[in-house]
Amino acid sequence: MEVTQPLHRALQLTPDREYTVAGDRVRTVAESADRVARLAGVLQRSGVADGDRVAIVSLNSDIFHESLLGIPWAGGVVVPVNYRWSAAEIAHSFAECDIATLIVDDTWLDLVESVRPLAPGLRTLIHFGEKPTPDGMLRYEDLIASAAPAEDARRGGADIFGIFYTGGTTGVPKGVVLTHDNMMTSGFGCVASGEFLTPEGRLLHVAPMFHLADIASWIGGLILNSTHVFVPAFTPAGVLDTMEKQRGTDVLVVPTMLQMMVDLPGAGDRDLSSMKHIVYGASPISEALLDRAALLFPQATFLQAYGMSELAPVATMLLSVDHHHPVRRRSAGRAGWHTEVRVVDENDVELPRGSVGEIVARGGATMVGYWKKPAETAEALRGGWMHTGDGGYMDEDGYVYVVDRIKDMIITGGENVYSVEVENVVAKHPAVAAVAIIGLPDERWGERVHAVIVLQPGQEVTLEEIQAVAREHIAGYKIPRSMSFLDALPLSAQGKVLKRELRLREYEPVGA
Repeated sequence: MEVTQPLHRALQLTPDREYTVAGDRVRTVAESADRVARLAGVLQRSGVADGDRVAIVSLNSDIFHESLLGIPWAGGVVVPVNYRWSAAEIAHSFAECDIATLIVDDTWLDLVESVRPLAPGLRTLIHFGEKPTPDGMLRYEDLIASAAPAEDARRGGADIFGIFYTGGTTGVPKGVVLTHDNMMTSGFGCVASGEFLTPEGRLLHVAPMFHLADIASWIGGLILNSTHVFVPAFTPAGVLDTMEKQRGTDVLVVPTMLQMMVDLPGAGDRDLSSMKHIVYGASPISEALLDRAALLFPQATFLQAYGMSELAPVATMLLSVDHHHPVRRRSAGRAGWHTEVRVVDENDVELPRGSVGEIVARGGATMVGYWKKPAETAEALRGGWMHTGDGGYMDEDGYVYVVDRIKDMIITGGENVYSVEVENVVAKHPAVAAVAIIGLPDERWGERVHAVIVLQPGQEVTLEEIQAVAREHIAGYKIPRSMSFLDALPLSAQGKVLKRELRLREYEPVGA
């Protein structure tokens, strides 16, 4: 399978269909295909050969879309850049991947200028946007206008499509190597659910496109011949405006984005009736937020996708019917159509249903490995299964319940406490906008359960009030013994709460 194949199909069947929308700029399938082929010609002329890595640092845009197709069309390998990294972190990834060619937008010109002295291997820098092109860079539109279209290199199957750096919630980011087969297997597996995206719908890209979650929705959109609508960067008002104006049908978000949209004053007065599919993932969602989101998008179905970059990225899916089940709605769903999932002990022996262990998965979407990291690859893929690092259990019907990152599990007084369970309970208090539960050192209990809370505007809450709500739902040893407040929780680019940062922020030595 080839990531570029759906574009060939769309060109044959619907050449005049709207394919990309970026602000007021609209391009058809035929126009996009021509630009992709011309970009491939530009890259080949600049020296990109089969298997060479090409980096992209950009906000969401139609040019990012063209690059994701044009790079493999030229024979290259996509390396999306996390623009929230420092110049030193980016330069390290460039050196690791031998990046010689970079495509950059207006927003990140200054960042790239900081990277250039640290990345001597960079030879070709292509700039797009409205700002003047800096010295030493080439202007994207000038190159497209002058280039001859190239034939598709037809990279596919076991050929590498991209190297995607992990978000770094567990430490130093690693480059996840995914093939064309990996990407397309995951895409078809998601589409097989029947609830992922709308065939020939209007797909909004609001999560960062450098992250695999949005690229997975992009792959699904290619397969289903979606019109791709790009929101450069997420703001709740900007996304709701685009949904209304563009009559969007599908979107992938993280729970923090949903939270900001439902909290936006006047959100309920908007016409969001065109929305048919809300896909969410990357972190757990509270039941309270899910209920509020369902009111905001009454015509939409909700689908949760759980996984990780190493699984391209989907392992399980929770379908819309299960969102109405009082118990299953708290799960991450069942194995996707393309995946096998197990829960195992520390010796990789499958556990009985209902027992908590590590969630592992395998299938055609599982990564080849980590770029230039054979030891880490062997550890993660031991026994042929991707070890997620997530603790969870599976019920008798195959529903997977994620209870915590294994490293985030709290042991207090000899009892295991899983933060997700406590977070769901604390989030029920009306004053709580967001919450993260962490373990802090405690002289008596070893660790104590600590709540870090973001309040709703104008609200206050005491520890005693939080404890009273929690006591109605969970055992006493799970109830937070302390709490603190932040204006916002620290998040990775993927919308995951960075609990290690919270632990460092809140840490006090035992006995201090």
